[in-house]
Amino acid sequence: MKILVIEDEKKIASFVRKGLEAQGFVVDVCHRGDEGFALATSRPYDALVLDIMLPGRDGLSVLRGLRERRLALPVILLTARGELNERLEGLNLGADDYLTKPFYIEELAARLHAVTRRASGAAQSILAAGDLTLNLLTREAKRGERRFELTPREFSLLEHLLRSPGRVLTRAQICERVWDSHFDSGTNLVEVYVQRLRKKVDAPGETRLIETVRGVGYRITPPS
Repeated sequence: MKILVIEDEKKIASFVRKGLEAQGFVVDVCHRGDEGFALATSRPYDALVLDIMLPGRDGLSVLRGLRERRLALPVILLTARGELNERLEGLNLGADDYLTKPFYIEELAARLHAVTRRASGAAQSILAAGDLTLNLLTREAKRGERRFELTPREFSLLEHLLRSPGRVLTRAQICERVWDSHFDSGTNLVEVYVQRLRKKVDAPGETRLIETVRGVGYRITPPS
């Protein structure tokens, strides 16, 4: 998932970015409310982590602006202890959840999964194609009864492919969603990671699920 974090305290913002990236998220960070609002309304994100106290434009104003534009982007507010009125106002404005500082990054990650599932109407936390399953909560990957370990980047790559079964994803799309960067035609980074993932997903003797569409990109092809 691609997450936008708007937090003016740089140490907290860095902590959140590193923690979520270790959990397999792609994270953009900004430190001002007005800049964050511009990003949230111009780029595709799966969720927003929003501090209430921000320079330029406070968090509640950002939230109000998003809802006035009818943007259904899931929002988790970060608040200091004792800010009950702000939390209540944020929930009334359309925030999906809130966390009080300090917090554990694992709890934030779990809440992000929860609000995005609710937003998409997906009650399940498991993505699947044939006998391949990926549990988004436990981060367990299985092919039939065979379990295999994934690095955070491999997990993000497989999740992105499984969210669009049968659809061809270009190298540029994969690079943007998994690495949060523009595609560099001179690098073979995507190819390297797809090869690593394929060795784990498609073991000898198993039906190949990860397909290369020559000159275009890659896709997960569920068995018919």
